[in-house]
Amino acid sequence: MDILGISCYYHDAAAVLLRDGQLIAASEEERFSRIKHDYGFPKQAIQYCLEAGKISGPDLDYVVFFEKPFRKLDRILASVLGTYPKSWKVFRESMITWVLDKLWVASTLQSELGVKKEKVLFSEHHLSHAASAYLCSPFDESAILTVDGVGEWVTATYGIGRGNDIKLTKQMDFPHSIGLLYSAFTAFLGFEVNEGEYKVMGMAPYGKPKYVDKVWKLVRQNSDGSFALDMDYFEFHHSTERTYSKKFEQLFGEPRPTKLHFFTESTGFPKYFGEPPANIHEISNLNQHYADIAASIQKVTEELILGMARNLQKETGLKNLCIAGGVGLNSVANSRIIRETPFEQVFVQPAAGDGGGALGAALWAYNTLLGKPRTFRMDHAYWGRHYGASEISSFLQGNNIPHTLIEDEDKMLDQVVERIRSGKVIGWYQGRFEWGPRALGNRSIIADPGNPEMKDIVNAKIKFREPYRPFAPSVLAECAEKYFELPHATSHYPARFMLYVVPVKQEAHRLLPAITHVDGTGRLQTVFKDQSPRYYKLIERFGQATGVPVLLNTSFNLRGEPIVTTPANAFNTFVKSEMDCLVLDNYIVEKSSLN
Repeated sequence: MDILGISCYYHDAAAVLLRDGQLIAASEEERFSRIKHDYGFPKQAIQYCLEAGKISGPDLDYVVFFEKPFRKLDRILASVLGTYPKSWKVFRESMITWVLDKLWVASTLQSELGVKKEKVLFSEHHLSHAASAYLCSPFDESAILTVDGVGEWVTATYGIGRGNDIKLTKQMDFPHSIGLLYSAFTAFLGFEVNEGEYKVMGMAPYGKPKYVDKVWKLVRQNSDGSFALDMDYFEFHHSTERTYSKKFEQLFGEPRPTKLHFFTESTGFPKYFGEPPANIHEISNLNQHYADIAASIQKVTEELILGMARNLQKETGLKNLCIAGGVGLNSVANSRIIRETPFEQVFVQPAAGDGGGALGAALWAYNTLLGKPRTFRMDHAYWGRHYGASEISSFLQGNNIPHTLIEDEDKMLDQVVERIRSGKVIGWYQGRFEWGPRALGNRSIIADPGNPEMKDIVNAKIKFREPYRPFAPSVLAECAEKYFELPHATSHYPARFMLYVVPVKQEAHRLLPAITHVDGTGRLQTVFKDQSPRYYKLIERFGQATGVPVLLNTSFNLRGEPIVTTPANAFNTFVKSEMDCLVLDNYIVEKSSLN
């Protein structure tokens, strides 16, 4: 039985293909369209999934959409009417997009895929989130927590999964939303909503949560973990242009200018910003103010999520927790849940946001609606397209790109390790690309985590991004506890997907300066031999050469671009940056050979 799951028309459009309950392929549309967070109909992702399954659209048994469009329209209309006339622009913009696309999802799916009407199914947004985590988790029974901006009406749910069944028992409704609260601060701090939230999380450790009391004026949490926003501080419910109000600004001051370079006394002024400004101390103090605000909203967000998790555990008495929704990508909060609540195991699906809803919709249809047995467990994230040696060779030779083919894997790995040890930055391109926003060793930029200058080198010359942004350590799973405060590291699924931030052990700070964040933490990735054989061997070889089986890992893309997909994407990013070497499967391209 073949089931295609689809999410689109908000952000992170995606498609997945299940065959007899097993995942065959999964991809966000942005990887093919090259439009960051592409929300349009995922035509290319669908095409990839069908090709991977060697199937055509009419042969699909079911196509499942991740939410119910008419229920979402109901929420938009009710919100618009409740805040009219301030919401007239929301009404106008919403009607344009709904009349053109969103109302006709069923017809679009039928025409694009050639399927009959009775094959098109619709899940609910938060049910898709819940299914995307629980139904591919290792648990037979689990509490479920979903938290995001907003689905149809719902912004968060409590639930329980048992066997094939999911019951969502409590919910929070729009406009009361942790995701939208965090997004308001994302906008205030000068970042793009639905894109810059992780930048706020990265900025937070440079500040102190001095404004927690002010943030709590915006939101109240109840004894059962539920919460309510004071809507006088927000405009997202009636504005297309602003997420926060003048009252918000009166409380926190002027918004951070979007083009303001970020640096504080603790970061120093990065050389790659150019000449220091004359008013460097004034700007540094201003940035410290914004870092303190970032630390404060991060702290309150963590407390809100912890409050929900504690109450969910108290109500269910269960020891396992599955988390989904965009807020599930808050790696700091995830780590606090496992440390500070009675839950003993946590599972977060790597594409926890709306893209993952495509997977949840398909799993819900197969396992819950149709009652088929659960046979799929997501223990890795490599579900994208694979570009083989012939495609890589054709690209390199067709474009007259100087390269070296090293067919012996051991010799190739030894050469890459030698380059990393000598201070070079490597574009590492192998196998199928990853599902979700994290690069996990198949589309990664890698370097020596023991080089104290490497963080600035990669930020300045390769990523062209802010100096507060941390890099991840990829560590052999069985060695993780030697360097990181994560007991029983191999049993923690979120660590496989770079979804925990944990303390770097004090004695490891000097060994791993490039991946140790300002607050002494790292967003680690535990690497397993069975799931990532070549990446595992590379880290193992690097460990044999240096004594430290850890690599610095960041996503293979430039700022503002999706992670690379094709060999051409990888080469284009390579030449636009100051990476030293590109490794495409067993083909090595040196930057020096292109000059």
